Amino acid sequence: MPPFDPARAASYPAVIGCDEVGRGALCGPVMVAAVWFDPTALPADLLAHLDDSKRLKQPLREALTPLIRTHARVAVAAGSRALVDRLNVRGATLDAMRRAVLKLGLDAPVLVDGRDPIPGLSQACRAVIGGDRLVPQIAAASIVAKTLRDALMRALARRHPDYAWERNVGYGTAAHLAGLSRRGRSPHHRVSFTRAFGP
Repeated sequence: MPPFDPARAASYPAVIGCDEVGRGALCGPVMVAAVWFDPTALPADLLAHLDDSKRLKQPLREALTPLIRTHARVAVAAGSRALVDRLNVRGATLDAMRRAVLKLGLDAPVLVDGRDPIPGLSQACRAVIGGDRLVPQIAAASIVAKTLRDALMRALARRHPDYAWERNVGYGTAAHLAGLSRRGRSPHHRVSFTRAFGP
């Protein structure tokens, strides 16, 4: 069953939801989206389809993303591979989250998926464990971020076909690890995540 019942829309506050995708990947950026909408003003069918992006199939995520952009305020930011290696993945993620929220230019409370509130914001921010199943704006953010990052990794796979990114979008599958063993790191690999495959 979908987690968000349109009949209960008034019980969901109008907040900024923020989520990331790609934190555990071996390569590519951490992608972040920040999304604001008033759930009572969202089309009921769209609200009913929101969910943790990992629970939705790719075609549905790709269909929902432009609808979210049409009916909500959306901003995205990325923590680059270089930033992940320089700061660590947690620091790069929180930095990208802060930038995404600031891009919205809205003085609204922020709810972020996970355990870490976003530093450097003027408005209240609270971390919500399992937020992509509890807060519709976080669910929407997870869908937008995953759609964008997956598309990026599929595009990069055409230039770097040895790692099967079109299937694993940068995560450490057997095919990806085999490619690393055979070819070494690409310019998009996080050195801090792949030290076993080169200096």
